[in-house]
Amino acid sequence: MYTGVPLASAKSQIFEAVLGFLPDWVQITVLALVVLAVVASWVVKVRRRIARRRTSRAGQALPGAAQYGQGAGAGHPGPYVPSPPPSSSGERGADFLGPYAPAQRQESGADFLGSYAPSQQRGNPPA
Repeated sequence: MYTGVPLASAKSQIFEAVLGFLPDWVQITVLALVVLAVVASWVVKVRRRIARRRTSRAGQALPGAAQYGQGAGAGHPGPYVPSPPPSSSGERGADFLGPYAPAQRQESGADFLGSYAPSQQRGNPPA
């Protein structure tokens, strides 16, 4: 009695449909390779877990793990860090503008009052 509800997922139905067109010896080989891949992934997972447990009990660092202060991940450029440009003086960094610094301000123009600037008198506060 078929109720119209599929018993397997769509992926497994597609997999069975593709295998249905192949000869029997190919179907058996493909299924054996799939089973072998699953078992191999389990074996690798178990071996890594055993190695991790052994190293943690022995107090050793994990192979391939970054040591404290060594740096790893996206924020650590490693050997790809750019070398600083050669500089004879200590003038460098974010505050050093170099040739891009604005020119010295000259005392002239509409904002410069010169001798016409009001002078503050010491005894009387400005009103």
